[in-house]
Amino acid sequence: MKSSDKRKKRLPKPLLSDMEEIEMDVLSLEEKISYISESLFNTDDLKIRELTFNNKKMVILFIDSVIDNRNLQLNVIKPIIEKSAGDIQNVVNSNNVKETVYLDEALCAMVDGHCLLLMEDSDVLTYICIPKVMRDRSEPINEKVIRGSHQSFTENITENIHLIRERISTPMLTVKYSSLGKTSKTKYAVVYLSHLTNPEIVKTIEERISYINVDSVQSPGYFEEFLEDSSFSPFPQYINTERPDRVAGNLMEGRVALVMEGSPTVLLLPVTFFSFFQSTEDYNNRSLIGSFIRFIRLISFIATLCLPAFYIAVISYNYEIIPVEIIFSIKSSLEYVPFPPLIEAAIMQFTLELLREAAVRLPNPVAQTIGVVGGLVIGTAVVEANLVSNTMLIVVAITAISSFVIPSNEMSTSVRILGFPLMILAALFGVFGIVIGLMFLLIHMVNLKSLGHNYLYPLAPLDLNALKDTFVRLPIWLMKERTKDLKPQYMWKMTNPRGWKKNEESK
Repeated sequence: MKSSDKRKKRLPKPLLSDMEEIEMDVLSLEEKISYISESLFNTDDLKIRELTFNNKKMVILFIDSVIDNRNLQLNVIKPIIEKSAGDIQNVVNSNNVKETVYLDEALCAMVDGHCLLLMEDSDVLTYICIPKVMRDRSEPINEKVIRGSHQSFTENITENIHLIRERISTPMLTVKYSSLGKTSKTKYAVVYLSHLTNPEIVKTIEERISYINVDSVQSPGYFEEFLEDSSFSPFPQYINTERPDRVAGNLMEGRVALVMEGSPTVLLLPVTFFSFFQSTEDYNNRSLIGSFIRFIRLISFIATLCLPAFYIAVISYNYEIIPVEIIFSIKSSLEYVPFPPLIEAAIMQFTLELLREAAVRLPNPVAQTIGVVGGLVIGTAVVEANLVSNTMLIVVAITAISSFVIPSNEMSTSVRILGFPLMILAALFGVFGIVIGLMFLLIHMVNLKSLGHNYLYPLAPLDLNALKDTFVRLPIWLMKERTKDLKPQYMWKMTNPRGWKKNEESK
């Protein structure tokens, strides 16, 4: 194709499924590079290498996180440098060499693992497939699912970006690299969708990070404490996850991911209270099953928080609210117990925390033995020694099981901690004390912010449309809009997702 000819260049809209063709004059090499860089929103993992081939300037562009750099060096760059002339398809060591005159086609190829070759005074764009292959892919340890992906992040930041780009293959995904720490210079990346995420969220994150002045940052937990609105709140304000699919889903909602070198977990922000009860498995199951499981999680949150306190309140003050038959059964189990219900609950909860912490620190085979044998032996021994009643043992066991149902370890730990002050209030004032404690807790949650966004959304402020994916999960085709609280640039997830009618006759 001659340089005097005109060609069509398609420009991407906010959604890649919608393309528009616009006729433009032939661009210079610098203009093409500038267009590609701007179309990729100046992402930091875009790399540019300049060479000379056929006595003309050649530029190689590639996205570092999706390209196999070793193969690129051996099979593309090295042959070009050694031969320096000829037909590019015969020079490079690859059978997957394609040409195009459309810049948007080349852009989509780049995010799929191709490097792009641009020649001076040429309208033909050559792209070569050199995808990164991750051979060692581990399974998530803390966020296991039955249906869904079994991949987890690694401790390499480039591989983690690659796992995200595998699931969101679009030029709109922007990666901003930087480093933090005066001594360690720890590398991190801010990842978001430029056409979707509210720019104010990205600006707020970057501003708060710019104020961090420390010697070193060792884990995402450092970022979490430096960036959160309320450091002394018992509730986590950001999500730590080791699942790439969960990160991809939250990025598509308009959130931002913070990826750090040396850490297999990614920080998601901002989030709401109900985000901690959502799992990727909810969307892999049918809506009825997903809604039932999510409802069970919310019930388990209430049980973990209130069940021991409610038992203490009933035994100490408000025994009239339970049936007489159960009162006699509980009274017989308490007959030889020398401690008040609060001390009973404190002993068992403290013992449970000891077993839990020991199971985490020990090797897996030993930890399982400690968990089963320790629970049975200690539980039986304390009941037979009349230190704890049978009923209290049942209550603590249900509480422990309920805490494991919550999919977020941070939220599970926070709820267990909050159970202790509620038990004290129940021992002092009965059910009235529990109500007072829950009231203060609710007031705190309403006032709590996650990166300046309402923590208890969509209940405060109330958004009926967002309730479709809160207590229950309605069918995906009914959740057409994103949540308004994040103020995304593009609200609609889908338009007319089910064009067919239920009783439509086949034609």
